[in-house]
Amino acid sequence: MGMTVDELRAALPSVEHVARPQRLSGGLAGTWRGAAALVAGLPLAPTFYFAGARLQRVEFAGSAASAPDLGAEAFSELVSWGRGAFGRELASNDGASQYAAWSQTDLDVYAQRIGDVHRASVRIVYAARERKDDSAL
Repeated sequence: MGMTVDELRAALPSVEHVARPQRLSGGLAGTWRGAAALVAGLPLAPTFYFAGARLQRVEFAGSAASAPDLGAEAFSELVSWGRGAFGRELASNDGASQYAAWSQTDLDVYAQRIGDVHRASVRIVYAARERKDDSAL
């Protein structure tokens, strides 16, 4: 996190500029996309979000609509990886979605699965943790 576009392009020469970036709160714009990586057979493509000329968020996402288990195995693999990397997760589950989150000093990570037949998807997000001090109150 925190690298510039030039640093990202040097580290991942295959990244491509996004024609219509997704915009999120805090000035984040998903301006670069990379090649998909397989997670339990499900291709998850990274989108790199910048704000203030610095990388602040990376989101790996993919459709699970054609997967027989609607992404359950890929989500389980991501949660197992997260437990190994960050420890026990904070979890939430309802009928159509699953969510697992971890927080570190400067990083928030979460995995999400939507198991609805029409919009099944899996994603994992790395986001720079936003620090706030008393001056913002």
